[in-house]
Amino acid sequence: MLRTAVCVSGGGTNLQAILDSLDQGRITNTEISLVVSNKPDAYALTRAEEHGICTCVVQPRDYPSREAFGEALNREMQKAQIDLVVLAGYLVILPENFVRAFENRMINIHPSLIPAHCGPGYYGLKVHESVLARGNKVTGATVHFVDEGTDSGPIILQKAVEVLEGDTPETLQRRVMEQAEWKILPEAIDLIANDRLAIVDNLVRRK
Repeated sequence: MLRTAVCVSGGGTNLQAILDSLDQGRITNTEISLVVSNKPDAYALTRAEEHGICTCVVQPRDYPSREAFGEALNREMQKAQIDLVVLAGYLVILPENFVRAFENRMINIHPSLIPAHCGPGYYGLKVHESVLARGNKVTGATVHFVDEGTDSGPIILQKAVEVLEGDTPETLQRRVMEQAEWKILPEAIDLIANDRLAIVDNLVRRK
């Protein structure tokens, strides 16, 4: 059983998609053991508590350095015996010591087709604003392993979403979540839980 922690900063819609997929049997061999947030008022914590999942709040501002923050996160993961960390709308740049501790055991969902509209500063609505400003006809979402860069780790899954005439950042964000994020993030977790992925030369291959 893959003991999984989900890190969130806001409402937790991707967390809900994971929980729904577990209930529907689309994710197997997996247990959500911990939900972590950097915001004590994040609604994602309520979602977790309603499902009987342990939660904790770890805020960078409570620690004297990024390294100390990373150590605190790692302690919470070790206490819960976490195998996989899932960043699901977690708007925190992670310290290098924490990233190293979960090398090839941490994944992120990004709301564009990496390498487009990604990297420092591209998060939340800013991604969709950039897509519309550039005039892209297609966007989507990407699940990737997390490395010490920003949105630069090996890509696991991508799914395209059409940009429609008249889209706003808000309508596009919603459609990318519904048509892409909520589908490929659970799929990636299931692939990892059932040992169906390998990283070869920094590329993800199906076993």
